[in-house]
Amino acid sequence: MTRAAVKPALHAAGPYVPGPSLDELMARHGLREVAKLNWNEGLWGPLPGVEAAVAAASGQFWAYPEHAYNELRDAIAADTGVRSEQVLPGHGIQALILTLVGAMVAVGDAVVVPEPTYGLYAQACAVAGAEVVTVRAPDLRIDLEAVAAAARRTEARIIWLCDPNNPTGARLDPAEWRAFLAAAPPGCLVVADEAYADYVAPEERLRREDDIDAGRPVVVLRTFSKIYGLAGLRLGYLLGDPSLLFYLQRVQEPFNVNRAALAAGLASLGRPADVAARRAAAVAARERFAAALLAGGARPLPSAGNFVLVDLGVDDAELTERLLARGVLIRPGGELGLPGFARITVAPEPVMDRAAAALLAVRGELA
Repeated sequence: MTRAAVKPALHAAGPYVPGPSLDELMARHGLREVAKLNWNEGLWGPLPGVEAAVAAASGQFWAYPEHAYNELRDAIAADTGVRSEQVLPGHGIQALILTLVGAMVAVGDAVVVPEPTYGLYAQACAVAGAEVVTVRAPDLRIDLEAVAAAARRTEARIIWLCDPNNPTGARLDPAEWRAFLAAAPPGCLVVADEAYADYVAPEERLRREDDIDAGRPVVVLRTFSKIYGLAGLRLGYLLGDPSLLFYLQRVQEPFNVNRAALAAGLASLGRPADVAARRAAAVAARERFAAALLAGGARPLPSAGNFVLVDLGVDDAELTERLLARGVLIRPGGELGLPGFARITVAPEPVMDRAAAALLAVRGELA
């Protein structure tokens, strides 16, 4: 009865699986404290003053949030240099991905997804009944020419790109990006997920807002979960052409950003010095950690995000399990389609020093 009642596309589509919860793992191993380095959260926490802003807003928690979110849209526009009508807030990037799929993807449509990358793009499109065309990334760097060719061959509706890419940390080259946009087929929307872009200095980033202004079929996804440390409140936003946002708002769940998240987002914006300091701390910890791993015989890949992908040279599942017993939780590469690798979130330097020492000790046991 249940199988017959659901959409046929759900029969073959697997769920999005983030991995076991921290509480489950701590109970399984009898641990009281764990360095949680598996989900790429912003481990420095919210910026100073944000928690107080949320508390101050609590007197209005009884009321539905304003649907237009005008104050937050205006603040995002001022922070990014776009127009307010180009901003669509949402309940995290995941919710915005589902909104895009709901508005753009019909049964039988083709979408193109590089591999490896964030798994929700393919999973959400498969559930919608799309044909998911994957393009393997040679040397773990997205081949934009091959992605564009696959989109032309299949007349794809959407191309999904994560920049910097999760789980590799690699950035797209600006010259390749421009050539890629010229090569993408007409009528194909390019979705650029910039969840980790805040860890790249503003002057070094691709400014895709200019692509939107120029009328190119590009939308950008951004989040408050990473450098702003607000993953638990679920807040993100989409930048795009207002004519597209008009239709996305018809699909998006009403009132889907709660008042606590709105207050936290507003308190986080307009603070470039604080964000720059947070970026500098994360980059310093990331590079210190990578250097320690390299010196110990592992092979960390260059990263522009708040994580490091490491070629371990040993079994990733076994290393992850043994490392957890030492109180360090990382993401095994096998869960990401990368056996023999691990993805490790960046935390303050003392935590990363401990993680590096534990990882190298366990690696030595397995080598």
